Amino acid sequence: MVRRPLKIAYLSDFSALDRNLYSGGNARIHDALQAHAGEVTILPTDWGAAEPIRRAILSLPDALSLRLRWRLQMVLSQVVARRIEAALSQDQYDVLFGAYAFQSLLGLRLPYPMTVAYTSDATHSVYRDSEIGQAHPGLIPGGRLLDDWVERAEGAVFRRADLLLWPSQWLMDASVARYDLPECKSRLVPWGANIAPPPPPAPRPISRSSTLHLLVVGRNWWAKGGPVAQEVMCLLRARGIDARLTVIGCMPPPEAQGPHTEVYPQLDKAVLEQAALFQQLYARAHFVVMPSFESYGFAFCEASAHGVPSLCLRVGGVPVRDGFNGFALPPGSGAEDFAACILACLDAPERYAALSRRSREEYEARLNWDAWGRSVGTLLQEKVAQRSRVSAPCAAPDTPCQAAPAS
Repeated sequence: MVRRPLKIAYLSDFSALDRNLYSGGNARIHDALQAHAGEVTILPTDWGAAEPIRRAILSLPDALSLRLRWRLQMVLSQVVARRIEAALSQDQYDVLFGAYAFQSLLGLRLPYPMTVAYTSDATHSVYRDSEIGQAHPGLIPGGRLLDDWVERAEGAVFRRADLLLWPSQWLMDASVARYDLPECKSRLVPWGANIAPPPPPAPRPISRSSTLHLLVVGRNWWAKGGPVAQEVMCLLRARGIDARLTVIGCMPPPEAQGPHTEVYPQLDKAVLEQAALFQQLYARAHFVVMPSFESYGFAFCEASAHGVPSLCLRVGGVPVRDGFNGFALPPGSGAEDFAACILACLDAPERYAALSRRSREEYEARLNWDAWGRSVGTLLQEKVAQRSRVSAPCAAPDTPCQAAPAS
């Protein structure tokens, strides 16, 4: 049966037309829905009558603005919701799709029945109490006093949604447990690489006698585990291996720079020449080394797209399956542990070649936005069809209540 394209209203706290925010994820989610689910309309991101307050917050330094903005949007949710309700009333949508900003759904009264879906790589409450949150302390004095209020609001929004699309098993399991969510609402659908599909990677020779290229990609040298990556390079060089470190997206401190470190503080993938250089740097890399604390990590998807195995910590929802598209080491692992993984591959080139092939296979099967869009398009169609038939309870025979991965 041919399904009609859905009419989707897209809601976030910033426009999906801005391809730089949320590391490009907001735009990629929008584009994938447009390509595979239906006609997507971006809802307004202003706060209606409270817009002057939003603009004042946006004028603050980024670190402060980031933390104040969503909390104040919660406080003003009744005002902001009226703006969104008015926009929804201008048309008849099948789906209200929220991305990243749960607070944009807070206090919203739908003007007519529609399927409500939501996706994000983290929630404040899950993040706060995780190893990731512990590694990134808050900056707002007294911010934790609001945590119970925030968690109650998150739970209310998520329980009212029809479909919750989590990019990682970690976040899906934690959210179901923390917010007491019906498991049938949740689906595991990994996000993809925020790049155009690169060509299949050429084989990368690897041995103790050839140059070994390590790569760090991100805007924050410390948050991405840059100091550990540099130490890994130094350990390998001390063992007689010509290890080199390439850094994309940030500037390491002077003491971390040297003749064996190549730095590109910023590469704009929207600029043809810089995008080509970005691809070349990935194409020559042997490993992405990023023992970071983060809830997902698009750079790991990009690494898989280029057939580059990733070395990371087994924390949060990093899209690295240990021994498949890289090595996810236990928290507390240090430079010696990461260096040992690399040395094992240097001594078994066939093992590295298989790891590289599986990394690309992981990208082609799961870590790309077309795969996400196809899966989500199917899930949305099912939910819309179910709603149109009858407002069936979660445990209806045709809607099994289990948090199963989307195929």
